[in-house]
Amino acid sequence: MKTHWWVFIANKKTYDKRMKERLLPPGARYQKQRPLGFLVGLACFFLLWQLGAVLTGSDIILPGPFPVVKKLILLLNTERFLRALVSSTLRLLLGLAISVPLGMLAGIVSALDKQAAAFLRPFFSVIAATPVMSVILIAFLAFGSEKTPVFTAFLMVFPVIAANTMAGVKAVDPKLTELFKVYCICGFEKLRYLHIPSMLPYLAAGLHSGLSLGWKVIVAAEVLVQPLSALGTGMQMAKAQLETPELFAWTAATVIAAALSDILLDIFSLLMTRKRISL
Repeated sequence: MKTHWWVFIANKKTYDKRMKERLLPPGARYQKQRPLGFLVGLACFFLLWQLGAVLTGSDIILPGPFPVVKKLILLLNTERFLRALVSSTLRLLLGLAISVPLGMLAGIVSALDKQAAAFLRPFFSVIAATPVMSVILIAFLAFGSEKTPVFTAFLMVFPVIAANTMAGVKAVDPKLTELFKVYCICGFEKLRYLHIPSMLPYLAAGLHSGLSLGWKVIVAAEVLVQPLSALGTGMQMAKAQLETPELFAWTAATVIAAALSDILLDIFSLLMTRKRISL
């Protein structure tokens, strides 16, 4: 006689224990940061930067941190920079909004079906082997300057999300799998209570990698195809005018934006993890 899934959930002591262990894998556990070490490292970075600028002796080749910070402050107060930041962020979010659901779907299907995995393997191999610049140039011919960064971000982030999702689904604890078989739990309930909890830590790691990769690809595509408003367009214009401090300021703004988005993703992941553990 088939045992319904709610009978299993009612006796969920073992289940909850193992799920809580899997929700915080190594690399996704949040530890207290050490601000002193961070500040010392940051000070050393700026010191080496200033030393390199002094040895170079030319702001065109390597400006010091003070001219770059001054230029960055001026840049932050311009409407051109704000439009560029918003436009690049929206392109990144759109690329992630397309690549993450499709990557999760492809990863789940590939992990559960060997035929699907074999079918998708050539696509992943081609994407992994294709240079990013080639993708940007080919996409530019088809999509134009405004949509090329979005398509490139999707194409580069999609395999990362799919691979991490596949690894998460395959990393299911065999003892939990046997437990689900004993209680005859299958279909949607098995996906919800077994595969998805196992997949989430890997998906979080994939999102971090995809977010970082997305910023790099988006800005690289913008530098090459130059949309009307974009961080990469600002970099290219500053480079063309030999405004090296401004070029460094655009770069610093991009790095700060990427770091802030990564911190927001950390906070969101932590809140979701605590919520799931408290359930």
